[in-house]
Amino acid sequence: MTTLLSRPPDLVQPVPAAAPDAPRPRRSRRWIGTLATPVVVFVFSSLLTFGLGALSPSNPAAAVLGETATPADIARMNHEFGLDRPLPVQYLDWLFSALQGDLGRSYFTTIPVADSIFAALPVDLALAGLAVLLAVLIGGAAGIAAALRQGSRLDRAVTAVASGLGTLPPFVLGIGLIVIFAVLLKALPAGGYVPLEQGAGAWLRFAILPALALSLDIAASIARQLRTSLVGQLGENYVTGAVVRGLGARRVLFRHALRNAIGPALTVLGMGVPMVLGGAVVTEKIFNLPGLAQLTLQASSQHDIPLIQGTLLVTVTVVLICNTLVNVAVLRLTPQGRR
Repeated sequence: MTTLLSRPPDLVQPVPAAAPDAPRPRRSRRWIGTLATPVVVFVFSSLLTFGLGALSPSNPAAAVLGETATPADIARMNHEFGLDRPLPVQYLDWLFSALQGDLGRSYFTTIPVADSIFAALPVDLALAGLAVLLAVLIGGAAGIAAALRQGSRLDRAVTAVASGLGTLPPFVLGIGLIVIFAVLLKALPAGGYVPLEQGAGAWLRFAILPALALSLDIAASIARQLRTSLVGQLGENYVTGAVVRGLGARRVLFRHALRNAIGPALTVLGMGVPMVLGGAVVTEKIFNLPGLAQLTLQASSQHDIPLIQGTLLVTVTVVLICNTLVNVAVLRLTPQGRR
Protein backbone atom coordinates (compact mmCIF):
# COMPACT_ATOMS: atom_id res chain seq x y z
CA MET A 1 0.00 0.00 0.00
CA THR A 2 2.92 2.29 0.62
CA THR A 3 3.94 2.24 -3.03
CA LEU A 4 0.41 2.81 -4.29
CA LEU A 5 -0.34 5.66 -1.95
CA SER A 6 2.89 7.59 -2.36
CA ARG A 7 3.27 10.21 -5.08
CA PRO A 8 5.21 13.46 -5.14
CA PRO A 9 3.21 16.53 -4.15
CA ASP A 10 3.67 18.19 -7.55
CA LEU A 11 1.35 15.60 -9.15
CA VAL A 12 -1.62 16.66 -7.07
CA GLN A 13 -4.05 18.58 -9.24
CA PRO A 14 -6.78 20.81 -7.83
CA VAL A 15 -10.27 19.45 -8.24
CA PRO A 16 -12.49 21.99 -10.05
CA ALA A 17 -15.49 23.11 -8.08
CA ALA A 18 -18.92 22.25 -9.42
CA ALA A 19 -20.87 25.04 -11.03
CA PRO A 20 -23.27 26.61 -8.53
CA ASP A 21 -26.17 26.37 -10.92
CA ALA A 22 -25.49 22.76 -11.96
CA PRO A 23 -28.68 20.74 -11.71
CA ARG A 24 -28.66 18.00 -9.11
CA PRO A 25 -31.17 15.20 -8.84
CA ARG A 26 -33.47 15.55 -5.90
CA ARG A 27 -32.89 13.10 -3.11
CA SER A 28 -36.57 12.29 -2.89
CA ARG A 29 -36.62 11.23 -6.56
CA ARG A 30 -33.74 8.84 -6.02
CA TRP A 31 -35.43 7.21 -3.05
CA ILE A 32 -38.79 7.01 -4.81
CA GLY A 33 -37.18 5.31 -7.78
CA THR A 34 -35.26 2.92 -5.53
CA LEU A 35 -38.37 1.88 -3.60
CA ALA A 36 -40.91 1.97 -6.45
CA THR A 37 -39.00 -0.32 -8.79
CA PRO A 38 -39.32 -3.42 -6.55
CA VAL A 39 -43.07 -2.84 -6.29
CA VAL A 40 -43.46 -2.81 -10.08
CA VAL A 41 -41.25 -5.88 -10.44
CA PHE A 42 -43.23 -7.66 -7.71
CA VAL A 43 -46.55 -7.04 -9.46
CA PHE A 44 -45.17 -8.19 -12.81
CA SER A 45 -43.56 -11.26 -11.22
CA SER A 46 -46.78 -12.17 -9.42
CA LEU A 47 -48.69 -11.93 -12.69
CA LEU A 48 -46.12 -14.13 -14.42
CA THR A 49 -46.10 -16.63 -11.54
CA PHE A 50 -49.87 -16.91 -11.51
CA GLY A 51 -49.99 -17.17 -15.31
CA LEU A 52 -47.52 -20.07 -15.38
CA GLY A 53 -49.74 -22.00 -12.99
CA ALA A 54 -53.06 -21.02 -14.53
CA LEU A 55 -51.99 -21.84 -18.09
CA SER A 56 -50.40 -25.16 -17.14
CA PRO A 57 -51.74 -28.05 -19.26
CA SER A 58 -52.16 -30.26 -16.18
CA ASN A 59 -55.57 -30.37 -14.51
CA PRO A 60 -55.19 -30.19 -10.71
CA ALA A 61 -58.64 -31.66 -10.09
CA ALA A 62 -57.92 -34.67 -12.29
CA ALA A 63 -54.52 -35.16 -10.64
CA VAL A 64 -56.07 -35.10 -7.16
CA LEU A 65 -58.99 -37.43 -7.98
CA GLY A 66 -56.96 -39.90 -10.00
CA GLU A 67 -57.63 -41.80 -13.21
CA THR A 68 -61.06 -43.08 -12.09
CA ALA A 69 -62.55 -39.58 -11.79
CA THR A 70 -65.55 -38.77 -13.93
CA PRO A 71 -66.01 -35.43 -15.74
CA ALA A 72 -68.66 -34.51 -13.17
CA ASP A 73 -66.23 -35.19 -10.31
CA ILE A 74 -63.55 -33.09 -12.03
CA ALA A 75 -65.99 -30.22 -12.57
CA ARG A 76 -67.07 -30.37 -8.91
CA MET A 77 -63.45 -30.32 -7.72
CA ASN A 78 -62.60 -27.44 -10.05
CA HIS A 79 -65.48 -25.50 -8.48
CA GLU A 80 -64.16 -26.25 -4.98
CA PHE A 81 -60.70 -25.06 -6.01
CA GLY A 82 -62.18 -21.94 -7.63
CA LEU A 83 -60.71 -22.81 -11.00
CA ASP A 84 -63.97 -22.26 -12.88
CA ARG A 85 -63.87 -18.50 -12.31
CA PRO A 86 -62.41 -16.01 -14.84
CA LEU A 87 -58.61 -15.79 -14.72
CA PRO A 88 -58.48 -12.05 -13.79
CA VAL A 89 -60.76 -12.76 -10.81
CA GLN A 90 -58.61 -15.71 -9.76
CA TYR A 91 -55.43 -13.61 -10.03
CA LEU A 92 -56.71 -10.67 -8.01
CA ASP A 93 -58.14 -12.94 -5.33
CA TRP A 94 -54.86 -14.86 -5.12
CA LEU A 95 -52.73 -11.69 -5.04
CA PHE A 96 -54.74 -9.89 -2.34
CA SER A 97 -54.84 -13.07 -0.25
CA ALA A 98 -51.08 -13.49 -0.67
CA LEU A 99 -50.47 -9.91 0.50
CA GLN A 100 -52.33 -10.85 3.68
CA GLY A 101 -50.21 -13.97 4.18
CA ASP A 102 -52.70 -16.47 2.77
CA LEU A 103 -51.14 -18.42 -0.12
CA GLY A 104 -53.90 -21.00 -0.32
CA ARG A 105 -53.79 -24.70 0.47
CA SER A 106 -51.98 -27.58 -1.14
CA TYR A 107 -54.17 -29.58 -3.51
CA PHE A 108 -52.76 -32.86 -2.21
CA THR A 109 -52.05 -32.38 1.52
CA THR A 110 -54.59 -29.57 2.20
CA ILE A 111 -51.89 -28.02 4.40
CA PRO A 112 -51.73 -24.21 4.13
CA VAL A 113 -49.01 -23.28 1.65
CA ALA A 114 -47.73 -20.56 3.97
CA ASP A 115 -47.13 -23.13 6.73
CA SER A 116 -45.13 -25.40 4.41
CA ILE A 117 -43.08 -22.50 3.05
CA PHE A 118 -42.27 -20.88 6.37
CA ALA A 119 -41.23 -24.25 7.77
CA ALA A 120 -38.60 -24.59 5.02
CA LEU A 121 -37.71 -20.92 4.49
CA PRO A 122 -35.47 -20.54 7.60
CA VAL A 123 -33.11 -23.16 6.16
CA ASP A 124 -32.64 -21.13 2.97
CA LEU A 125 -32.39 -17.79 4.76
CA ALA A 126 -29.77 -19.10 7.17
CA LEU A 127 -27.70 -20.66 4.40
CA ALA A 128 -28.06 -17.61 2.15
CA GLY A 129 -27.04 -15.29 4.98
CA LEU A 130 -23.98 -17.38 5.77
CA ALA A 131 -23.11 -17.65 2.07
CA VAL A 132 -23.34 -13.87 1.58
CA LEU A 133 -21.23 -13.28 4.69
CA LEU A 134 -18.55 -15.69 3.46
CA ALA A 135 -18.63 -14.12 -0.01
CA VAL A 136 -18.13 -10.63 1.42
CA LEU A 137 -15.31 -11.70 3.74
CA ILE A 138 -13.45 -13.88 1.23
CA GLY A 139 -14.02 -11.71 -1.82
CA GLY A 140 -13.44 -8.44 0.02
CA ALA A 141 -10.20 -9.59 1.64
CA ALA A 142 -8.89 -11.08 -1.60
CA GLY A 143 -9.81 -8.03 -3.69
CA ILE A 144 -8.24 -5.55 -1.27
CA ALA A 145 -5.06 -7.63 -0.90
CA ALA A 146 -4.69 -7.96 -4.68
CA ALA A 147 -5.23 -4.23 -5.22
CA LEU A 148 -2.68 -3.24 -2.60
CA ARG A 149 -0.08 -5.56 -4.17
CA GLN A 150 -0.84 -4.84 -7.79
CA GLY A 151 1.37 -6.86 -10.15
CA SER A 152 2.71 -9.14 -7.42
CA ARG A 153 2.40 -12.92 -7.19
CA LEU A 154 -0.50 -12.51 -4.79
CA ASP A 155 -2.33 -10.32 -7.29
CA ARG A 156 -1.81 -12.85 -10.08
CA ALA A 157 -2.84 -15.73 -7.82
CA VAL A 158 -6.05 -14.00 -6.73
CA THR A 159 -6.92 -13.18 -10.34
CA ALA A 160 -6.26 -16.75 -11.48
CA VAL A 161 -8.19 -18.39 -8.64
CA ALA A 162 -11.11 -15.98 -9.02
CA SER A 163 -11.29 -16.64 -12.75
CA GLY A 164 -11.26 -20.39 -12.13
CA LEU A 165 -13.94 -20.30 -9.44
CA GLY A 166 -16.14 -18.16 -11.64
CA THR A 167 -16.42 -21.00 -14.16
CA LEU A 168 -17.50 -23.68 -11.65
CA PRO A 169 -21.19 -24.10 -10.78
CA PRO A 170 -22.16 -24.55 -7.11
CA PHE A 171 -22.92 -28.28 -7.42
CA VAL A 172 -19.38 -28.98 -8.68
CA LEU A 173 -17.93 -26.96 -5.79
CA GLY A 174 -20.24 -28.79 -3.39
CA ILE A 175 -19.10 -32.21 -4.56
CA GLY A 176 -15.47 -31.12 -4.34
CA LEU A 177 -15.93 -29.79 -0.81
CA ILE A 178 -17.63 -33.04 0.27
CA VAL A 179 -14.74 -35.09 -1.13
CA ILE A 180 -12.12 -32.93 0.61
CA PHE A 181 -13.65 -32.15 4.00
CA ALA A 182 -16.06 -35.08 4.54
CA VAL A 183 -14.42 -38.02 2.76
CA LEU A 184 -10.68 -37.34 2.93
CA LEU A 185 -10.31 -35.19 6.04
CA LYS A 186 -13.46 -36.46 7.80
CA ALA A 187 -13.72 -33.06 9.47
CA LEU A 188 -17.29 -32.11 8.51
CA PRO A 189 -20.51 -34.03 7.77
CA ALA A 190 -21.33 -34.71 4.15
CA GLY A 191 -24.99 -33.77 4.48
CA GLY A 192 -27.93 -33.19 6.76
CA TYR A 193 -29.07 -30.16 8.68
CA VAL A 194 -29.38 -29.04 12.30
CA PRO A 195 -31.61 -26.02 13.05
CA LEU A 196 -29.91 -22.97 14.48
CA GLU A 197 -32.09 -23.24 17.58
CA GLN A 198 -30.21 -26.40 18.58
CA GLY A 199 -26.90 -24.57 18.85
CA ALA A 200 -24.76 -22.34 16.66
CA GLY A 201 -21.83 -24.76 16.68
CA ALA A 202 -23.84 -27.77 15.53
CA TRP A 203 -25.64 -25.67 12.92
CA LEU A 204 -22.37 -24.31 11.56
CA ARG A 205 -20.85 -27.81 11.16
CA PHE A 206 -23.68 -28.81 8.84
CA ALA A 207 -24.16 -25.42 7.12
CA ILE A 208 -20.58 -24.39 6.37
CA LEU A 209 -20.01 -26.66 3.34
CA PRO A 210 -23.23 -25.84 1.42
CA ALA A 211 -22.84 -22.14 2.27
CA LEU A 212 -19.23 -22.21 1.08
CA ALA A 213 -20.28 -23.93 -2.16
CA LEU A 214 -22.83 -21.18 -2.79
CA SER A 215 -20.49 -18.33 -1.83
CA LEU A 216 -17.29 -19.03 -3.76
CA ASP A 217 -18.64 -17.94 -7.15
CA ILE A 218 -19.91 -14.64 -5.70
CA ALA A 219 -16.69 -14.18 -3.73
CA ALA A 220 -14.70 -14.54 -6.96
CA SER A 221 -16.80 -11.89 -8.69
CA ILE A 222 -16.51 -9.52 -5.72
CA ALA A 223 -12.73 -9.99 -5.62
CA ARG A 224 -12.34 -9.20 -9.33
CA GLN A 225 -14.59 -6.14 -9.27
CA LEU A 226 -13.17 -4.76 -6.02
CA ARG A 227 -9.58 -5.29 -7.15
CA THR A 228 -10.14 -3.48 -10.46
CA SER A 229 -12.05 -0.51 -9.02
CA LEU A 230 -9.75 -0.13 -6.01
CA VAL A 231 -6.63 -0.07 -8.20
CA GLY A 232 -8.18 2.77 -10.17
CA GLN A 233 -9.12 4.72 -7.05
CA LEU A 234 -5.67 4.32 -5.47
CA GLY A 235 -4.21 6.06 -8.50
CA GLU A 236 -6.49 9.11 -8.22
CA ASN A 237 -5.22 12.54 -7.17
CA TYR A 238 -7.39 12.74 -4.05
CA VAL A 239 -5.55 9.71 -2.62
CA THR A 240 -2.22 11.38 -3.30
CA GLY A 241 -3.47 14.55 -1.65
CA ALA A 242 -4.63 12.62 1.41
CA VAL A 243 -1.21 11.00 1.77
CA VAL A 244 0.55 14.36 1.33
CA ARG A 245 -1.62 15.83 4.10
CA GLY A 246 -0.31 13.13 6.41
CA LEU A 247 -3.34 10.84 6.69
CA GLY A 248 -2.55 7.26 7.65
CA ALA A 249 -2.55 4.55 5.01
CA ARG A 250 -5.36 2.62 6.70
CA ARG A 251 -7.55 5.70 6.93
CA VAL A 252 -6.93 6.61 3.30
CA LEU A 253 -7.84 3.08 2.24
CA PHE A 254 -10.99 2.50 4.28
CA ARG A 255 -12.35 6.04 4.66
CA HIS A 256 -11.66 7.32 1.16
CA ALA A 257 -10.53 4.90 -1.57
CA LEU A 258 -12.68 1.95 -0.55
CA ARG A 259 -15.85 4.01 -0.31
CA ASN A 260 -15.40 5.13 -3.89
CA ALA A 261 -14.44 1.65 -5.11
CA ILE A 262 -17.09 -0.44 -3.36
CA GLY A 263 -19.97 0.37 -5.72
CA PRO A 264 -19.30 -2.36 -8.35
CA ALA A 265 -18.74 -4.95 -5.62
CA LEU A 266 -22.09 -4.09 -4.02
CA THR A 267 -23.77 -4.43 -7.40
CA VAL A 268 -22.23 -7.87 -7.84
CA LEU A 269 -23.44 -8.79 -4.36
CA GLY A 270 -26.99 -7.77 -5.26
CA MET A 271 -26.86 -9.85 -8.42
CA GLY A 272 -25.50 -12.78 -6.41
CA VAL A 273 -28.59 -13.18 -4.22
CA PRO A 274 -30.66 -14.78 -7.03
CA MET A 275 -27.65 -16.96 -7.82
CA VAL A 276 -27.56 -18.17 -4.21
CA LEU A 277 -31.26 -19.03 -4.22
CA GLY A 278 -31.04 -20.60 -7.68
CA GLY A 279 -27.99 -22.65 -6.79
CA ALA A 280 -29.74 -23.89 -3.65
CA VAL A 281 -31.93 -26.16 -5.80
CA VAL A 282 -29.01 -28.46 -6.61
CA THR A 283 -27.02 -27.74 -3.45
CA GLU A 284 -29.90 -28.79 -1.20
CA LYS A 285 -30.15 -32.05 -3.13
CA ILE A 286 -26.43 -32.75 -2.78
CA PHE A 287 -26.29 -31.95 0.94
CA ASN A 288 -29.77 -33.35 1.74
CA LEU A 289 -31.15 -30.10 3.13
CA PRO A 290 -34.88 -29.61 3.89
CA GLY A 291 -35.09 -26.19 2.24
CA LEU A 292 -37.41 -24.28 -0.02
CA ALA A 293 -35.81 -25.64 -3.18
CA GLN A 294 -36.64 -29.23 -2.26
CA LEU A 295 -40.19 -28.18 -1.43
CA THR A 296 -40.49 -26.61 -4.88
CA LEU A 297 -39.16 -29.72 -6.61
CA GLN A 298 -41.63 -31.89 -4.72
CA ALA A 299 -44.50 -29.58 -5.63
CA SER A 300 -43.44 -29.59 -9.28
CA SER A 301 -43.38 -33.37 -9.45
CA GLN A 302 -46.95 -33.46 -8.07
CA HIS A 303 -48.23 -30.50 -10.11
CA ASP A 304 -49.24 -28.86 -6.84
CA ILE A 305 -49.92 -25.42 -8.36
CA PRO A 306 -50.70 -23.44 -5.14
CA LEU A 307 -47.45 -24.65 -3.56
CA ILE A 308 -45.45 -23.88 -6.72
CA GLN A 309 -46.95 -20.39 -6.98
CA GLY A 310 -46.37 -19.73 -3.29
CA THR A 311 -42.71 -20.77 -3.30
CA LEU A 312 -42.01 -18.73 -6.44
CA LEU A 313 -43.71 -15.65 -5.01
CA VAL A 314 -41.83 -15.90 -1.72
CA THR A 315 -38.53 -16.40 -3.56
CA VAL A 316 -39.17 -13.33 -5.72
CA THR A 317 -40.03 -11.32 -2.60
CA VAL A 318 -36.80 -12.35 -0.85
CA VAL A 319 -34.74 -11.44 -3.94
CA LEU A 320 -36.43 -8.04 -4.27
CA ILE A 321 -35.91 -7.23 -0.59
CA CYS A 322 -32.22 -8.12 -0.80
CA ASN A 323 -31.71 -6.12 -3.99
CA THR A 324 -33.49 -3.14 -2.48
CA LEU A 325 -31.22 -3.30 0.58
CA VAL A 326 -28.18 -3.38 -1.72
CA ASN A 327 -29.47 -0.38 -3.68
CA VAL A 328 -30.04 1.53 -0.45
CA ALA A 329 -26.51 0.64 0.67
CA VAL A 330 -25.12 1.96 -2.62
CA LEU A 331 -27.03 5.24 -2.17
CA ARG A 332 -25.92 5.63 1.42
CA LEU A 333 -22.32 4.42 1.31
CA THR A 334 -20.87 5.49 -2.02
CA PRO A 335 -20.34 9.09 -3.14
CA GLN A 336 -21.41 8.09 -6.66
CA GLY A 337 -24.77 6.93 -5.35
CA ARG A 338 -25.34 10.18 -3.44
CA ARG A 339 -24.50 12.19 -6.57
